[in-house]
Amino acid sequence: MDAVVHPEDLDVESSLRPRTLREFVGQPRVREQLELVLEGARRRGDPPDHILLSGPPGLGKTSLAMIIAAELGASIRLTSGPALERAGDLAAMLSNLVPGDVLFIDEIHRMARPAEEMLYLAMEDFRVDVVVGKGPGATSIPLDVAPFTLVGATTRAGSLTGPLRDRFGFTGQMEFYDPGELEQVLHRAAGILGIELHDDGATEIAGRCRGTPRVANRLLRRVRDFAEVRADGVIRRDVARDALAVYDVDELGLDRLDRAVLSALVRSFRGGPVGVSTLAVAVGEEPGTVEEVCEPYLVRAGMLARTPRGRVATPQAWTHLGLTPPDDGSAAAPVEPLF
Repeated sequence: MDAVVHPEDLDVESSLRPRTLREFVGQPRVREQLELVLEGARRRGDPPDHILLSGPPGLGKTSLAMIIAAELGASIRLTSGPALERAGDLAAMLSNLVPGDVLFIDEIHRMARPAEEMLYLAMEDFRVDVVVGKGPGATSIPLDVAPFTLVGATTRAGSLTGPLRDRFGFTGQMEFYDPGELEQVLHRAAGILGIELHDDGATEIAGRCRGTPRVANRLLRRVRDFAEVRADGVIRRDVARDALAVYDVDELGLDRLDRAVLSALVRSFRGGPVGVSTLAVAVGEEPGTVEEVCEPYLVRAGMLARTPRGRVATPQAWTHLGLTPPDDGSAAAPVEPLF
């Protein structure tokens, strides 16, 4: 939703992160499973199995990784898959771990293959083989690694290779939040930030958060700005509604780019089918942005369908834009929204 992330927003997001599993809102199934995994490891006195957290962006995977380390009383080392371009990058990080550390790799599906292959051995046997030299004179030197717990986060579990996926002892599938859970997230954040948030204001914001706590916290801060500048500083339903209209977030949580994609699909291509690259050109965005940022929510909202021939607008999309669906059967069949 926001292409540019400002440093002050990162600071605020960090302050809003829950510190314990008890503070963490939502994901009851994953929380229960993690409690068992961590408590079992504590009783045995061993590091827990490696943990994979899978799900869309903004649902709390990084927060859970930090909570896992806190619950274990361990230090956490953070990196990301794209940062591990060479096996040497990973070897340097692994060699600096101390027993019981938690290593968090975000976007683990984007690791370079040489680093991933080195990670296999480290996860199973807590050692790595470092190759020194090149050609016939190259020598492999085994290095022991302190017992650690790897926490991997991915938005594309299907992109993980089988050997890597199989080395995780526990996989937690993160789900989108329902409006009631998002209201809890909003009230918790409002308490931390000192915002006066009424229940009806929280309900209004929660309905437009795309099922994502990160979006909820971001919208809360923007509505706070509006309330302080153009109202009395208190967030009620009418204030939240007026604020979100200013920030181009409609009643279903669609923003400017979402509506641009739907509008281009409907107005320029008569509802499709159309390829994602062509659609991206029509709205002036990269294909990856349309595919990864807009499409998942539009599909969940029942407004867009992916077909073998391309993207197709559903009757809900036409109706949401105030237009009448074509009666020639070119629109995709109605889709029941998932929320």
